Amino acid sequence: MKTLQAARHWVFDMDGTLTLAVHDFAAIKRELGIPQEADILHYLAALPADEAAAKHAWLLAHERELALAARPAAGAEALVRSLLARDCRLGILTRNARELALLTLAAIGLDDCFAVDDILGRDEAPPKPHPGGLLHLAERWSVAPAELVMVGDHSFDLKCAQAAGARSVLVNLPDNPWPELTSLHVRDCGQLLAQLLCR
Repeated sequence: MKTLQAARHWVFDMDGTLTLAVHDFAAIKRELGIPQEADILHYLAALPADEAAAKHAWLLAHERELALAARPAAGAEALVRSLLARDCRLGILTRNARELALLTLAAIGLDDCFAVDDILGRDEAPPKPHPGGLLHLAERWSVAPAELVMVGDHSFDLKCAQAAGARSVLVNLPDNPWPELTSLHVRDCGQLLAQLLCR
């Protein structure tokens, strides 16, 4: 934990990490005709261009509604603002679109905490668990990937961190189903902040 207390470069997943999880991925897959076992973004990427464009348009419209109604996860605002007050560099790495990440941050009151160029969506970086987004931020911030801490709620976030050589924190799950991928597991962002403030 002391190494995390000294960390100055933090990257957050968006949906389900800084926000309350509301995406019904099973329903989205049914609507788009995607097999339940398939990854949405990878499945759409393999479709013919016209079909993919139509499905992406529906997905963007659906996710826009969710973004506008987003609510902050427990402790998320306090954690982000505390890190900002400590002059930490903060980034977002999401499988959502950047424009929707900006709407989401505004909805949860954190739109003044992240530079736009430090918010990477599915059009700015390969979708997690690919490590490209984290490696891009490490290069942009002129630090080694090991200096980054990725905070997320899904195995995609943890696998992305591991592949990049970064540390990871799992939040907003009562148990940790992926201990081999996780540097730290905490109940929520509030508990993470409490641990960072411990002396």
